[in-house]
Amino acid sequence: MQIVGVGLIATFLALVVKEQKPMIAFLLVVFVGAFIFLFLIDHIGRVIALLEQIAKDANINMMYVQTLLKIIGIAYIAEFGAQIAKDAGQAAIASKIELAGKVMILVMAIPILTAVIEMILSLLPSAGT
Repeated sequence: MQIVGVGLIATFLALVVKEQKPMIAFLLVVFVGAFIFLFLIDHIGRVIALLEQIAKDANINMMYVQTLLKIIGIAYIAEFGAQIAKDAGQAAIASKIELAGKVMILVMAIPILTAVIEMILSLLPSAGT
């Protein structure tokens, strides 16, 4: 409720200020967006710790879990940056941020994709037998 309240107040303030001082309105939006993101860091940390504990309990290779968490982080950060660029009226830059995020996710996913392909190949009967 606090995040929604802060977001709505900032939205109304930005709409009022935008007419006279568009730069101040934009800075207000960026500041509130960063504030909300920082407010969520603690919660995100708890989720990450829980996922890591579940992975340990399930005896899953931590490299895969860490890679997945990095991929999720890249997606959220790229989305956050793209939204800020869109708020500033820079749709072209926003689309480039999104593209960069997608490429980085693909790069980060290669070890997982390789492991999945190797596992599938190991389950298939070999051609010589």
